[in-house]
Amino acid sequence: MALFHVQGVPIGYTAIMLALMASMGGFIFGYDTGQISDILLMSDFVQRFAECRDRADVSTCHFSIGREGLIVALLSIGTLIGALLGARIADTLGRRKAMTSECIVFIVGVLIQITAFHSWAQFAVGRLIGGLGIGALSAAVPMYQAETAPPQIRGTLTATYQLFITLGILVAYCISIGARNIDGSGSWRTVIGIGLIWPVILGVGILTMPESPRWLAAQGRYDDARLSLARSRGIPVEEADENKKIHRELDDLRSSVEYEKNVKAGFIECFKPANKQLYRTLLMMTLQMFQQLTGANYFFYYGATVFQSVGISDSFVTQIILGAVNFGCTFGGMYVMERWGRRLPLILGGIWQSAWLFVFAAAGTAKNPTENPGIGKLMIVSACLFIFGYAMTWAPGIWILTGETFPTRTRSHQASLAAGSNWAWNFLLAFFTPFITKSIQYRYGFVFAACNLTGAVIVYFFLYESSDLSLESVDMMYCDPHCKPWTSATWAPEGFADRADIVDAGRTAQSYRKGPEGVEEGRVEKVAEPDAATA
Repeated sequence: MALFHVQGVPIGYTAIMLALMASMGGFIFGYDTGQISDILLMSDFVQRFAECRDRADVSTCHFSIGREGLIVALLSIGTLIGALLGARIADTLGRRKAMTSECIVFIVGVLIQITAFHSWAQFAVGRLIGGLGIGALSAAVPMYQAETAPPQIRGTLTATYQLFITLGILVAYCISIGARNIDGSGSWRTVIGIGLIWPVILGVGILTMPESPRWLAAQGRYDDARLSLARSRGIPVEEADENKKIHRELDDLRSSVEYEKNVKAGFIECFKPANKQLYRTLLMMTLQMFQQLTGANYFFYYGATVFQSVGISDSFVTQIILGAVNFGCTFGGMYVMERWGRRLPLILGGIWQSAWLFVFAAAGTAKNPTENPGIGKLMIVSACLFIFGYAMTWAPGIWILTGETFPTRTRSHQASLAAGSNWAWNFLLAFFTPFITKSIQYRYGFVFAACNLTGAVIVYFFLYESSDLSLESVDMMYCDPHCKPWTSATWAPEGFADRADIVDAGRTAQSYRKGPEGVEEGRVEKVAEPDAATA
């Protein structure tokens, strides 16, 4: 049964649950991201894995820049490899079984980390293996959500992946501050060990959700695809065979699959100029790169160390504040991306983020924050306001676009390449940040400020507005030679006056879907016919 209606279209509770369940993949990544910043400061961890003159005295121990960078960054190497493999895994096993298998890989990585006693290399390898699972999930989850969620709430549901990343970061901060006073290795082993819970929830829970109807249709399992569509649309399964909306959506899927059977799909096709395939591949790889170059992970990976250096007595608490801002504002981001589309929030977000990073860098460069408490506080405020903008725009927006920009026949490959770009730059930033900050200190913020402005310019000139469109219509828009990125917000499929007309038509069609035959039924068919392309 429908849980509620959006734009006159019924939305089932299953659509909400599948988005939340799949988003546990983001939670796993967020938790792993958030924990390492605090673990690097825990005394027992430092004594076991850092370079020490006397291991009994933590004051004589410190991490070399290279060792610290590898411990943090090897996760990203694993995620890069996992993201590139994620497409093949998801296409072979199906979206759900792929996610379950990837959770098992992550669990193996966590166990390797927990069982490390004095070998920092073993701990780093555990993060590498865990990263394989996270990277593959980063390709599978947004793809699964975009393919299964109703178009009317696709942006919001896909954005839950980023929301759960922020929640995972915040939970990791909270658990870390509670575990830091545990004697011995229990401090960091507790934080890492709790991370076993999340992949179990995802790996088991996702099997209770419907499979992607697009993947099922690609396998020729149209009856199963019909049931999957019905469950996620809030329509009783027993009514699926008689429901006109389900039939329209299934017909669209069938037509798309039949067409794609004659088109060879693979990584090579992702780089062909035809139908703007190369354009879209490079665009999303670039936007994923600039999501990393916003500078957000500078604070998430090394935030505790950064704020310790500006004279904050308890940097753990500061991390929680940043994590809470990040998590809370992501709710706003889900609304913003649904209400104002994709382009405008990303452009304004890039400008906002750049401004506050400039303040952060200028304040830290002008005066020594350890000797000027006011400067330290200004830097924390500017960091929070930067995170505010990031969580509202670039954090959820890029993952939404990754799920909805590509055509079905190559979506899994292109999503993998886009996610791979994210993880490659994640690794570069995680590994080289200690070296860079040692050399230029807080002037590093100027680099990120420039990158944010560049990202906003790229969005204006190259990104098409894909909100309120079905995945098939997004593909049509990119292939339309008359549509330009800066005019794309008003583009609509043939038969519609503009983007708003799609919403109105969908609402009208739903109003008359069960109306009496005759005149009213005729009005249904008149509206529903063009809607078939956007269902």
